[in-house]
Amino acid sequence: MRSPVRSLYNWVLHWGDSSAGSLALFVLALAEASFFPIPPDILLLALGYSTPARSFHFATLATAGSVIGAVAGYAIGFWFWDISAPWFYTWIPGFTPQLFQQMQEYFIQYGFWIVFTAGFTPIPYKIITIGAGVFVLNLPIFILASIVSRGLRFFIFATLIYFYGEQTRMFTERHFNKLSIAFCILLVGGFVLIRYIF
Repeated sequence: MRSPVRSLYNWVLHWGDSSAGSLALFVLALAEASFFPIPPDILLLALGYSTPARSFHFATLATAGSVIGAVAGYAIGFWFWDISAPWFYTWIPGFTPQLFQQMQEYFIQYGFWIVFTAGFTPIPYKIITIGAGVFVLNLPIFILASIVSRGLRFFIFATLIYFYGEQTRMFTERHFNKLSIAFCILLVGGFVLIRYIF
């Protein structure tokens, strides 16, 4: 039986032959940075595999969409925290005003690096973008960290595809199950890391 993850991977590959593929990548990157759980990397890879010569174009779209989505996440945190804070304090185990204050201090002291790390790694980016708005991180610094981290992440993929497209695709196909497991472990580890840092 084909796994749901494998089916999803095969489904996104079809966007490589679609005129809407670039738009789908931009929208997915935007949504993932502010509220959506699925990262745009898999669609970026699919489009790049289909047309390696345009891999840097796709990386640019993913970066632009992700940065705009990050600003949207920032706005969510900035404008709606007062409304949602009572819910967090009531229903999130261990989330207290003291923890909130500690997180705020981390953002003030290490804001650029927190955003950069989340943007470049499997740490859930949307949590950090919304948190940056909640703690009113300096907006130009936030945007700069988002551009650098997301651009670096997506352009590394684009470079691998552009120069080693077929080899990269064969490696992904051959080791897809292992890569999926590794990504899930890293994603869960990202949530755990956030919990223990703060």
